[in-house]
Amino acid sequence: MTLFSQDLIPPALKDGFNQVTSCDELSSFIHLLDDHSDLLNVEVIGQSVKGRNLYALMYSSSRFGKDQSKIRVLIFAQQHGNEQSGKEGALLLAAELLKPENRYLFDRMDLALIPQVNPDGSELNQRRNGNNMDLNRNHLIVTEPETRALHALFDRYLFEVTLDVHEYYPYGGEWEKYGYRKNFDITVGAVTNPNISERIRGFSNDDYLPYIFHYLNERNFSSFVYCPGGPPEIAYIRHSTFDINDGRQWPGIQNTFSFIQEGMNGEDSNLANLHHRAEGQMAGMRGMLEFAYVHSDKIKDLVASERGKLLKGTAGQLVSIQSEHVSDGRQLVISLYSYHSKTDTTVTVVDYRPVVRSIHDVSRPYGYLIPKGSDELVGWARRQSLKIVSLKAKGSFLTEQYFITAIDSIDFEGDIIINPQVSGMETSGVTTPGNYYFIPANQLKGNLIVLALEPRSMLGLATYEKYAHLMQSGKNYPVLRVIKK
Repeated sequence: MTLFSQDLIPPALKDGFNQVTSCDELSSFIHLLDDHSDLLNVEVIGQSVKGRNLYALMYSSSRFGKDQSKIRVLIFAQQHGNEQSGKEGALLLAAELLKPENRYLFDRMDLALIPQVNPDGSELNQRRNGNNMDLNRNHLIVTEPETRALHALFDRYLFEVTLDVHEYYPYGGEWEKYGYRKNFDITVGAVTNPNISERIRGFSNDDYLPYIFHYLNERNFSSFVYCPGGPPEIAYIRHSTFDINDGRQWPGIQNTFSFIQEGMNGEDSNLANLHHRAEGQMAGMRGMLEFAYVHSDKIKDLVASERGKLLKGTAGQLVSIQSEHVSDGRQLVISLYSYHSKTDTTVTVVDYRPVVRSIHDVSRPYGYLIPKGSDELVGWARRQSLKIVSLKAKGSFLTEQYFITAIDSIDFEGDIIINPQVSGMETSGVTTPGNYYFIPANQLKGNLIVLALEPRSMLGLATYEKYAHLMQSGKNYPVLRVIKK
């Protein structure tokens, strides 16, 4: 059990974890921590739909973000309001980091800790925010004030390391019928989108994941790789989604050392075993900080090198816009809780698909032209803080424009989404460039731009209802590819 001085006890711990921390209690507590230490500065980074403050706890032994020798780390929790243990674990960590014996971390690190991204959902104990939107499916279109605030903080400091903290629910009826369920205190997943740096993905899987599992197990928390899907023999098991609209792949597509951490839900309520669950979440976050501290130079060099490739944005390179989860021949040996024996039992998963394989690539253009009259596209580009160039009335680009011949469908991780067929791509010089904004591809979000704007992208804007009108059979796609400047 973590021990704190009497004036720095997190609210839920003080109450014996008989209730979750309210927004008012969270605000009072983090300001108390702020007053207690010169390491911490509490910032309001935005407001929720209902006007509640979104807090970032900025830990630094100097001026945050100014010492370029330090690694910048962002940890955020409770995008889903009914996942309370992440918030409670973050508050335990917030106090833990102010202990004198932990000050050494900030010799090499600046940390931004956001205990609660979704305060409106938390107060109602509901998954979605005050607009009934799932914040963890909003990182591409960024329509919500909570995700916009989170992105603005990331864009301001360009954190090299991020951790998105959640809970997972293992108690579904299909699993009970199967006779087993997952029973890990903590699961951790690395980035999987194939456009993310292979070096970052390799270091994540080969170095960080074994480290954090060992770290947690040494502290008596069971852990495993984050692998949704199943039950075995009914559905395949994979390494999560490769979509860039969540809190792990969105920083990852910018070549960030990025992870998801999921603790187990309480079986009967959010209060069930909450103390242990919060301690496990805190241990996972603390382990991340230890790893980032020890490997700070290597991570900084790796991220800087791989981000440099995005900023170069070489035209003609291939970008995967459609992918699938596939097997590499391995079987997954996993420990599951048996409803029959009431103990953990080893199960072998045959239909295990840990690899993401591209099934359709496009060549990266120099950039894209979007119509100035398209409020939806222009608004999206500005919410993403993309570099946008307003073109002069004269001049020309060599462009390509897609023609949508038909709109079919394709399976994307169990969901059916649009799969437009394109033909007759026209090549022409744009004679009225003043009608368009130019979005260059050689920027940090270059791969995100390609994935968002290509019409056949599984992860594109047109797969969202707000942008469905962009895709009309028998018409030109309104976004143009720039193939020569």
